[in-house]
Amino acid sequence: MSSLATRLYNGEAGIGVVPRRKLWYAIAAGIFVIAILSFYFRGFNLGIEFAGGNSFEIQQKPGISLQQAKDAVSKAGAAVSTGQSVGGKVPTYLIRTAPMDQTKSDAVQQQVAKTLNLPTGNINQSRVSPAWGSQITGGALRGLVAFLVLVIAYLAFRFEWRMALGAIVALITNLITTAAIYSLVGFDVTPSTVIGMLTILGFSLYDVVVVFDKVQENTAGILGGARTTYAEAANLAVNQTLMRSINTAVIALLPVGGLLFIGAGLLGAGTLKDLGLVLFVGMGVAVICSIFLATPVVVDLKNREPKYAALEQRVLARRAGAKSADKKAAAAEAVAEPAVASSSVRAGAGTATRTATPPRKKPATKQGRPSGAKKRR
Repeated sequence: MSSLATRLYNGEAGIGVVPRRKLWYAIAAGIFVIAILSFYFRGFNLGIEFAGGNSFEIQQKPGISLQQAKDAVSKAGAAVSTGQSVGGKVPTYLIRTAPMDQTKSDAVQQQVAKTLNLPTGNINQSRVSPAWGSQITGGALRGLVAFLVLVIAYLAFRFEWRMALGAIVALITNLITTAAIYSLVGFDVTPSTVIGMLTILGFSLYDVVVVFDKVQENTAGILGGARTTYAEAANLAVNQTLMRSINTAVIALLPVGGLLFIGAGLLGAGTLKDLGLVLFVGMGVAVICSIFLATPVVVDLKNREPKYAALEQRVLARRAGAKSADKKAAAAEAVAEPAVASSSVRAGAGTATRTATPPRKKPATKQGRPSGAKKRR
């Protein structure tokens, strides 16, 4: 595990993000299909600000639970949609219902106060028109369009139009995935949700720019050589920034998780739930899209250019030539090895023959008197 962490920090993990881009495209397409089906069949659980309706704030008292408050409102003849506990100086239960006129709303208030044995002043009621939600939606859409236009202009100026298009694809995938999660799970869509959606766009853009900056650095002057393709250089850039993306995501999600799980979950601050939820989901999806989708889209757009297609052909041809040379060298070595072995065997056999041949004996010489010796008389 430590070895993997070290390789991730050094950008040497070698994770094939770009080579597997068709898999990421298929997953994104599957998410789009699921999202469209969910939007059509399930729709969204719109909050009172968008759907319109009435709300009742009931002060919390000992012995009165959230479920009892909801049952009391429902028993009074109102169609309860949602209910949550809201913290503050005076903790209350916020019960939202379907739209009703003022006369019926007053009757519900009095009946709830009677059922829960509370003063009427401890129950506040309000009515929200769906027109207000429509105004918020229109303003959010206008802000989204303006944001996308500025993003395209900035990235096209800072990098190029292909990277701008890759960033937009990642942003749209992020929005659709987050919206699909809201539709499938049934989370309430409130103005806080809309604000959170616009916030995660900026976070997603930040991580995409970090990756694209490294891609631009790795691919500078790549057309002048034949050692690596654009896809390989871009994949290296993703690996080199992968740990930074993970660290950024963890650092961003920790406080948002605290806002969601501690603030809304443990402390009962229901007003924080909508904002914390959309930020938590959207930021996590934004990091995934910036890693697995933005750069692969840029690579496919680049490979459509003739000069980058020619670069890939040169790199592949060079590697094929190197492999052919290696094979020829291996074949020549394989042919030379038996000849060397045969020569070694013959040399060994000759040595053995010479060793086995006995040395020649010298002819015996007659032993006589040494010359100059006198005869004994």
